[in-house]
Amino acid sequence: MSETTQNTLPQERQPLSPFAEFWSYFSSNKGALAGLIYIAFVIIVAILAPIVAPHNPAEQFRDALLMPPAWIEGGSWNFILGTDDVGRDILSRLIYGARLSLLIGCLVVALSLVLGVFMGLVAGYFGGMIDTAIMRLVDIMLALPSLLLAIAIVAILGPSIFNASLAISFVSLPHYVRLTRASVLAEVNRDYVTASRVAGAGHFRLMFSVLLPNCVAPLIVQATLGFSAAILDMAALGFLGLGAQPPTPEWGVMLADARQFINSAWWVVTFPGLAILVTVLAFNLMGDGLRDALDPKLKQ
Repeated sequence: MSETTQNTLPQERQPLSPFAEFWSYFSSNKGALAGLIYIAFVIIVAILAPIVAPHNPAEQFRDALLMPPAWIEGGSWNFILGTDDVGRDILSRLIYGARLSLLIGCLVVALSLVLGVFMGLVAGYFGGMIDTAIMRLVDIMLALPSLLLAIAIVAILGPSIFNASLAISFVSLPHYVRLTRASVLAEVNRDYVTASRVAGAGHFRLMFSVLLPNCVAPLIVQATLGFSAAILDMAALGFLGLGAQPPTPEWGVMLADARQFINSAWWVVTFPGLAILVTVLAFNLMGDGLRDALDPKLKQ
């Protein structure tokens, strides 16, 4: 073959690295990319809250009660989104509320993920009576409305942001247990697991070093969606007075405090509600994108 012919042959396409392939599929989903950008923005704002927030979230300006947003007649650019009924800056409280919501989401997802993965691994790997006992407990938990169960737990433990986080973590467990168990049952009879067992791997190594890494992809997606559910549930408990307590700048508490001003001061209710709506939507969009990028069946 001549040198000219060799130069005209098409070059072989280099295979993409796993991360590059994942990012290619993820970034093609514009909704997921928008959700990721928004979440990154919220994280940065939450970290820089003392610098970004124009006022202390608990500071009361008694001469500016229920001041409207800056672009409405009677508003002031000192309070861009207006003030609440005791003169606190709404924008500052939203920024500090983002920090609290992200912290709660991380705590809830971490607790429920660790416990749920452990219970799911044990149930799927050992089977038998252990599997039956764990899954019947999960079925009982799923038979009860999650928010109602969380309310009952907080009512027993006492209203506080930590107790509300524990309650939400508990009611989120069944999703991780069932997902982990299903993934383990799909993998436990594969050849690589049998080879590891024949090579002398113990139960602990088989569960956590062999099976678990191959069950991570659906758990990442579930954790992302669980993050948005945790924010929403915490806002609901805060609205009912069972989560964070006033004057904590939490979005659900802000909504609860503003109920009586829905008709007279719409901004007091609208902006915390929009913060919850957009943040939960962003996490759901990102979760959908992760599902599409990590599931080989959905790749084109």
